[in-house]
Amino acid sequence: MSQAPPLSDSLTLATTPNAVSWARRHTTDVLSRWRVPAKAIETAELIVSELTTNAVQHSEQVSPDSSRSTSRTFNLLLQVGNGVVRVSVFDDDEQAPVLKQPGADATSGRGIFLVAAVSSRWGHYPVRNGNKAGKVVWAQVSLVPAAEPRRHERAQSHPAQPSETVRSVLPRTSEVDPYSPRPSACRREGALNRG
Repeated sequence: MSQAPPLSDSLTLATTPNAVSWARRHTTDVLSRWRVPAKAIETAELIVSELTTNAVQHSEQVSPDSSRSTSRTFNLLLQVGNGVVRVSVFDDDEQAPVLKQPGADATSGRGIFLVAAVSSRWGHYPVRNGNKAGKVVWAQVSLVPAAEPRRHERAQSHPAQPSETVRSVLPRTSEVDPYSPRPSACRREGALNRG
């Protein structure tokens, strides 16, 4: 039995202040057309918002010289297949994303934390295409509901380990991207791990 190829759509946007809202709107339109469930679209929108905000902000940090009139861009790739919605954002900043737990008073730094918290998997890898270098940050939203543990399985959890409910709100670590053309070049974050 042959499996249908994954649905795929890409969009290139300039790193302007309205790019994030365009990326969110595009995500909603494309995923709705593909008949993705509303809850998954909502989660994908949040991921797109955080990843594209980072791409725009990093673009400003990379090139603070406003006297140059170079237009910077980033790419958004949406894919649906194998039971997941996959969001990938390519930007030309080579610095890897950092997963940190921001304090209650923090005014920034929550983007990757939120992506890790709402996605089923996420990660990043460096990219070099000719003279253009950067990174891809990706995240997946499962379209298959997670199985609820049976009552007796919950009761048998080891008291030293957090319950599944507690672990489900902790962000997962970045993982090796299974779609990366060069998995050996992938990096791994080790801040928080989901058991």
